[in-house]
Amino acid sequence: MTDTIDTDSTATDDVTREVTAWLAQNWDPDLTVGEWWERLGSAGWSAPTWPEEWHGKGLSREEGVRVGRAIADHGALGPPGGLGLLLAGPTIAAHGDDEQKRRYLRDIVTGTRAWCQLFSEPGAGSDLAGLTTRAVRDGDEWVVNGQKVWTSGGQVADLGMLIARTDPDVPKHQGISYFAVDMHQPGIEVRPLREITGRALFNEVFLTDARVPDDALIGGLNRGWAVANTTLAFERAGLGAGGGTAAASAATPGTVAGDLERRAGDFVGTARRGAGGAGGMFGAAERLLGDLARGNGALQDPTVRQDLMRLHTLNEIARFTNLRQKAMRSAGQDLPGVGNIAKLSMSEIIRLARDLGLRILGPLGMLHAYDAEGHKVLDEATANPFAAMVTEMALFAPGPSIYGGTDQIQRNIIGERVLGLPKEPSNDRTTAFKDLPKNG
Repeated sequence: MTDTIDTDSTATDDVTREVTAWLAQNWDPDLTVGEWWERLGSAGWSAPTWPEEWHGKGLSREEGVRVGRAIADHGALGPPGGLGLLLAGPTIAAHGDDEQKRRYLRDIVTGTRAWCQLFSEPGAGSDLAGLTTRAVRDGDEWVVNGQKVWTSGGQVADLGMLIARTDPDVPKHQGISYFAVDMHQPGIEVRPLREITGRALFNEVFLTDARVPDDALIGGLNRGWAVANTTLAFERAGLGAGGGTAAASAATPGTVAGDLERRAGDFVGTARRGAGGAGGMFGAAERLLGDLARGNGALQDPTVRQDLMRLHTLNEIARFTNLRQKAMRSAGQDLPGVGNIAKLSMSEIIRLARDLGLRILGPLGMLHAYDAEGHKVLDEATANPFAAMVTEMALFAPGPSIYGGTDQIQRNIIGERVLGLPKEPSNDRTTAFKDLPKNG
């Protein structure tokens, strides 16, 4: 057993040494973001867990996390963030044909194009398969009409992962197709949705006679539900506890945000409140709250220490669950429901971080700023530049228990698909979608 551990450790150390040596020769803070991501993606370090033939290194997930940490430790800009690397790329790698992989994957690893996810609708959130956005074939194209909502990053996206109904005459799960849609066309309108944090990370998207070429159909006609579930699995794994990366980029990919032409070094070591929102703070919440408690004397409260330890324990359990899943996959096995469990775990961690952060802040937790100027005033008034981060994290906390599939949906999936509990009575898998009752 000792020999096996040493061998695995040596292999991992070799990966860390390889990427560190590469960074020493290639990282240049004076490159533009676009130039640096081109260099990083072409070398396979943007998506090291992807296959080598598709711009990766073929590494395990744990090795990929170590690569991310090595990039961060070196002080280099991390790979492109957003939904391209997290969702679109892995989904296209799993379901796209070779031509589609050539068309889309390189632009993802180099940050040339940004993606958004056009799944949820006003009448189809938890019941995603009940979507009513229609795609009707017109020669070599599809004409799309409908509305999507809670679209993260829609305002800066070049492309969208779109699921639309292509056959209403079959049961609802069987008549859905998955498309890669160009967001830069007159038939698509993106409207920001402002949240209680003051940000607008989410959007509603209106599609009016938008057009998608037939060769942008991913995974085959009317097979979109299976493709969408692949995207959702990657989403839950990425959003879940224990699945983060240390090198998430502060720069925004794609042609809209304008970061590609900026100096790469300007994005390293800076907290960009306007870029990622409170969601990016949760990974560092444990250390942030510990430092705050130590700084204002709250660490003397035994209940604060107890909850800090509880937060640490939950994060460690999540990390070891991720490692356990990795080991099982290496042995050709799987841990059923692990993505759903990770998503539920993250919701619990976020709620604890919210409650603990507000307790540590005390009365300062009642203050919040909703724009950059307000943040500056608040920082000066409180002499605590981290207070606004904690209050924003608290205001954002309900979101993760909703997006990516609500906590209730995760429990339903675990109950029905993992534990084998009976489903609620329904005829939606045998009745044509057009004949099902619809939400008002």
